[in-house]
Amino acid sequence: MKRGDALDGQIEWQPVTRPAAIALTAFAAWIIWGHFFSQGHWLLLLDNANLALHEAGHPLVALFSQHLSVYGGTLFQLLFPALFMRHFHRQGQRTGWIAALMWLGESLMNVAHYMKDARAQVLPLVGGGDHDWTEIFSRWGVLQADVRIGTLTALLGLCLVLLGLRFAVAALRSPQA
Repeated sequence: MKRGDALDGQIEWQPVTRPAAIALTAFAAWIIWGHFFSQGHWLLLLDNANLALHEAGHPLVALFSQHLSVYGGTLFQLLFPALFMRHFHRQGQRTGWIAALMWLGESLMNVAHYMKDARAQVLPLVGGGDHDWTEIFSRWGVLQADVRIGTLTALLGLCLVLLGLRFAVAALRSPQA
């Protein structure tokens, strides 16, 4: 099988360099600080990119189904970091894969913040309109559990960021770095 083919489990991973490991560690710290110690829970560059992907997802999914367009925002917001993970995995680029893993975790924490707002509806919405997660949770009959579901989603996102941090710290300790 060719390099990067995950079917045989044999990926030729490129090692994470010391500068890359330091950058990944700083990236994880920035994500954690932004979500747990900043007032707005908004990471300027990253969450602006997430917002653009989220908003692009609605009309693109609406091309196929207007009823499903409410899911398109979150789908695209999570799909893009997952696609980057897949790309970097196939290329054996460990540094890129770890960064994309942390991006996916951060994106989940961003979505979780939005989920927890489904009933309160305090967060500003782009262009006004309806709150995606109010609509989604209402459809599913779980609107009263918005905070619990959002908290579990944030925890999952945090676990992904911490997993990426673990890989970065391991690379720092490695003699190959």
